[in-house]
Amino acid sequence: MNKDVYVLGIETSCDETAAAIVKNGKEIMANVVASQIESHKRFGGVVPEVASRHHVEQITLVIEKAMHEANLSFAELDAIAVTQGPGLVGALLIGVNAAKALAFAYQLPLVAVHHIAGHIYANRLVTEMKFPLLALVVSGGHTELVYMKEHGSFEVIGETRDDAAGEAYDKVARALRLPYPGGPHIDRLAHEGRATLDLPRAWLEDGSYDFSFSGLKSAVINTLHNAEQRGETIEIQDMAASFQESVIDVLVTKTIKAAQEYHVRQVLLAGGVAANRGLRTALEQKMAELQEVELVIPPLSLCTDNAAMIAAAGTILFAHGKRSELSLNADPGLELE
Repeated sequence: MNKDVYVLGIETSCDETAAAIVKNGKEIMANVVASQIESHKRFGGVVPEVASRHHVEQITLVIEKAMHEANLSFAELDAIAVTQGPGLVGALLIGVNAAKALAFAYQLPLVAVHHIAGHIYANRLVTEMKFPLLALVVSGGHTELVYMKEHGSFEVIGETRDDAAGEAYDKVARALRLPYPGGPHIDRLAHEGRATLDLPRAWLEDGSYDFSFSGLKSAVINTLHNAEQRGETIEIQDMAASFQESVIDVLVTKTIKAAQEYHVRQVLLAGGVAANRGLRTALEQKMAELQEVELVIPPLSLCTDNAAMIAAAGTILFAHGKRSELSLNADPGLELE
């Protein structure tokens, strides 16, 4: 009989200090997240130095809480998985050094995980992955279409050329004088308004799966500025609805087209912006037309940064014999291979 595999995941790439225990890569035993949103709200965005200090304060407490909730001792763990990158270098270092210290102290294998791979593998905590598949990764710093023909194989077929979708949401929210993080506020207002404003959609070259949201963000700011100059009022709900419709139209259309071209069995939604109600609904409606392709959307708790996704991805790497040395360093610009 095969022995159960328990992996401790540690995630500190941005402004969430997280630790989780996952059994066999699919079952969450504990998933603890200490958020810093309240601390960064007054600055209108994440301040790296502040984030790092919070991680230092929280990391030990979060790991202890996860171990307690899972009712496991370190001796019962099989491996420790940690986010190596991409992310804020100071923040990443806290998680990497905590993982290295534990791996050394308890003589456990250390597994380095790519943050985006973690977001994709959050879906394995919902259902088994079916290959070939396509993942739409939408977060504050990333907007990518990733094709996978097997576990651990990532081919980025489309990515953002400038602002990621989440970044555009935050910048537009700032222009609308909404609090940070802007995404949830725009999503809420979009459901109260109507998409009455004609905003651009960047389709780029024929056949390109890349994204660009910088022009859209500028168009929103210019539209607001011009209305103000003329003494006109634009309903904030209508601007939110128009902006969100433009973003979602591009994301969903390119995803459907890629799913058909690459003949995938599954489409996975991943990343913080995967919590957006408008995106989830639009993708569900359009994907219903592709009856042979399964759509998987993780619950809200697994969309934002968490450590269960890192443990899930780390379990696959561990099973494939991937190990990191104790000389492991954080890599803020780590590429998804």
